Amino acid sequence: MKKTYAFLLLGGAIALAAGAAGAAALNERWDALRAEQPKLQIRDAARTLGTSEAELLATGIGKTVIRLSDAEHAVNDIMIRALDLGTVMALTRNENGVLERTGVASRAKPESFSDKERYRAVGGGYLGGEIDLRFHFANWKHAFAVVQPGRDGATSRSLQFFDAQGNAAHKVYVKSEAGVAVFDKIVAEFKHPQQSGALKIVAAEPKALELADSAVDVKEFQLAWKEMTDVHQFNRIVGEFKLSREQAMRLAPEGAVQKIGPQAMRKLLEESAKQQMPIMAFLGNGAVTQIFSGKISKTAASGEWYNVLDPEFNLHIRETTLKSGYVVQRAGVTSVEFFDKDGELVVTFFGVRERAKPQTQAWVDLTRSL
Repeated sequence: MKKTYAFLLLGGAIALAAGAAGAAALNERWDALRAEQPKLQIRDAARTLGTSEAELLATGIGKTVIRLSDAEHAVNDIMIRALDLGTVMALTRNENGVLERTGVASRAKPESFSDKERYRAVGGGYLGGEIDLRFHFANWKHAFAVVQPGRDGATSRSLQFFDAQGNAAHKVYVKSEAGVAVFDKIVAEFKHPQQSGALKIVAAEPKALELADSAVDVKEFQLAWKEMTDVHQFNRIVGEFKLSREQAMRLAPEGAVQKIGPQAMRKLLEESAKQQMPIMAFLGNGAVTQIFSGKISKTAASGEWYNVLDPEFNLHIRETTLKSGYVVQRAGVTSVEFFDKDGELVVTFFGVRERAKPQTQAWVDLTRSL
């Protein structure tokens, strides 16, 4: 038994040493790449280096990065504590879109909850308010705290979360002095016992093949669409009929969907800014969906990206990857959705409306003009 135990210890030490050596080599390659392309974003750097963003970030463990707990419900508890950070910048992205919102999340009092209630407190998300999020914690895997010099010279503090494939799920940046002590307390409470950069990264499952249209009960699907009483029922219906989201657009009831070109996104954002029309933008990645609600002002193109660049809200969409858009009518509500060349949903827009009241005519008119 003693020999076996010693062998296991030796094997573990060898694995850790190999992981450390691999992280060091990756860090050297990243340093060289940053010297060549100082403005390259970490997600794009990871792709260039043939690794994941989480693994690339983890090369900074022991310097600017602290690994946080991956225990069950840890991320839920961290996001409860994050409600006390005050003003933050919440960043959610997918392959071709980024949504950044600065503000204060709706507050909760976790000490007043039972264990089950505490999980539910943010299990569904930060609902409403300036920081508006929907969480799918089953797809959160790796968590880090990052403290490093910011672009403005000040110290940047952030909580960064990744899925099992090492893709960024969500990031929270501290934007107030009062939040620094809260951040430090979160780091101390949730620090992972092993500060190693060796992460278990798993390959993504192959994307499911789309059903042939002939295999779909289109008549029943269209009936279910027409019977929707709330737009939130749509995802359930799409799942029940085993459709891809874009396939659902194609098989929708007559008059429910109008296909538009990807260039319509510019017009939607520019007209919304010009008319000072409140809109909602939904952007997600399978782990988090973030929602912005309000008026926008400054829009601009920059390279392959089209952007909203307001003080408390930034939206960046990689226009060159957009393939199609749709104006969609569901349960009396009009939305506009844009998909990339792989058929993945990049961003969805709605007009802001009061609960239980009809959408504004200005929003309807804008969507029709697309």
